[in-house]
Amino acid sequence: MNAWRPASGPDVALRKAYMLQRIRDYFESQEILAVDTAALSFAAASDVQIESLEVTSRLSNDALYLHTSPEFMMKRLLAASWPDIYSISRVFRDGECGTRHQPEFTMLEWYRLDFELAAIVNDSLKLIAAALDAPALVESATVVSFRDAFIDAVALDPMCASTEEMASAANADDDLRTAVGEARDDWLDLLMASKVMPGFATDALTVVRHYPASQAALARLCPDDATVADRFEIFMGSLELGNGYVELTDAGTQADRIAADQLERKRRGRPVRRHDQALVDALQHGLPECAGVAVGLERLQMIHEKTDDIRNVIPFPFENLND
Repeated sequence: MNAWRPASGPDVALRKAYMLQRIRDYFESQEILAVDTAALSFAAASDVQIESLEVTSRLSNDALYLHTSPEFMMKRLLAASWPDIYSISRVFRDGECGTRHQPEFTMLEWYRLDFELAAIVNDSLKLIAAALDAPALVESATVVSFRDAFIDAVALDPMCASTEEMASAANADDDLRTAVGEARDDWLDLLMASKVMPGFATDALTVVRHYPASQAALARLCPDDATVADRFEIFMGSLELGNGYVELTDAGTQADRIAADQLERKRRGRPVRRHDQALVDALQHGLPECAGVAVGLERLQMIHEKTDDIRNVIPFPFENLND
C-alpha cells in the first residue's frame, strides 16, 4: 500500500544539494567550465565490462543508445579547443543493479589540460574532499601501485602471475575456475574485488595507480614503463569512488583498442554494436594532452550518509519503479 513512497527523504536530497554546490564551487575556483553533452548516441560502449541501454526512435531507423558516460563527447569538445571542462549528468548502464550499482546514476566527469598522473590524482583527492566537506582526506590518503597492492594482499605479482596461481589465491573451486576461464584480466578483477579492496582503510581514501597495460581502457601507457597504464582508481574502503587516467591521444591506438574490444565482445557472446567513430576522428584531429576523471555522485553520497546501500540515497531506485 505504501510502495509508492520514495526510498529516501528530503533531508537526503538537501544534503546532496549542498554537496553539489561544494563540487561546483571547487570547479569554479579552478576556472573549469561546466558543459552538457547529449545523452543519446548512435554508438554504444565497446568496453567489455560495460553494457549500453538500447532505445528506439521514430526519428531513426538505426538503434540509439543512452550514454554510459559523457567521456567521448567531452573529448570531442577538448579536440575543438575547449578549456578545462566538467559535466554532471545522468548516465545509464545495463545489467548493473544492487547495493552499489543502479542502471541509472549521476556521473561527475572532468578534464584538465596538461595534467600528468600525480597532478590529476591530487586534483581528484581535493575534489572528493571538497564534496564530502572533509579536507583532512587529502593528507590521509594512501597512494599505492596496482602491483604493490596485490603483493601486499595476496603475495602475488599481478604482472606475471599465472591464472593457476591467481585461481589458487582466490581459493577458487572447479565451478569458479570454469566460470572465470583463462582470461588473466578476469582473474585480476576477481582478486581485486575479493582480496585486495577489502583490505583498504575504511576511514581514508586509497588511490591505486598504474594498472596493467591490458586494463588501460582509454588511458595512455606510462612513458616510463609500457607494461602499465597511467590509470588510477580511488576507493573508500572497498567502495570505488572514481576512475581516472592520463588520456590516450593517439587515434590509431584508440582504434586498435576498440577493435580488440569488439573481438572480445564477440568471443564472449556479447552484443557487438556500432562504435563511436567520432571519438577516433577527434583524436585524429588532435586531442590535447590532458587527464580526466569520472566519479559516481551517489557513491560519494553513500560516504556522506554513512550507508552501504546506494538505494538509500536515491528517491526512486530501479527496484522500486514498478511498485
